[in-house]
Amino acid sequence: MLIAFNKPYGVLCQFTDRSQPPRPTLAGFGLPPDVYPAGRLDHDSEGLLLLTDDGRLAHRITDPRHKQPKTYLVQVEGTPSPAQLQQLRQGIVLNDGPTRPAEVAEVDAPELWPRDPPVRYRRSVPDAWLRLTIGEGRNRQVRRMTAAVGLPTLRLVRVAIGPWCLDALQPGQWREAGTGSRSR
Repeated sequence: MLIAFNKPYGVLCQFTDRSQPPRPTLAGFGLPPDVYPAGRLDHDSEGLLLLTDDGRLAHRITDPRHKQPKTYLVQVEGTPSPAQLQQLRQGIVLNDGPTRPAEVAEVDAPELWPRDPPVRYRRSVPDAWLRLTIGEGRNRQVRRMTAAVGLPTLRLVRVAIGPWCLDALQPGQWREAGTGSRSR
């Protein structure tokens, strides 16, 4: 079984939390029993999370050798210059080594659900949206990449992993995704 889930902002990608007070987890969304995340999203990131009860499928989704591209809509602080976008396309050297090149384009602000809490708006600081695709999944990689080129991430929404897409799922909703291709 493969489940596509739209992980809301502030939810942990696990089913339990021992911190005090406990934070929201996947347990609160009525997901089928015996599924677990194939990968992760940070608690302050939103969007597509795949869950499965099949260990081999989870490995195929998460192992970088299988090159499942991950596509994000990224709201950044600032106005991206051609040079900053080119840096992302060439790959960035982070403290844990160089990243693979990314596909990146500036896009119009997408029609997304409101985030709770909302992203802080500052009239004096412009922001922009990028569509960014990476072929690896290091810890907080997209945030670290945009920060490294001077474009701090304000909001991060994953919209696709390989052939699986978020489509019209709203935060907290899930559906069976199947193991085949989905349209983007």
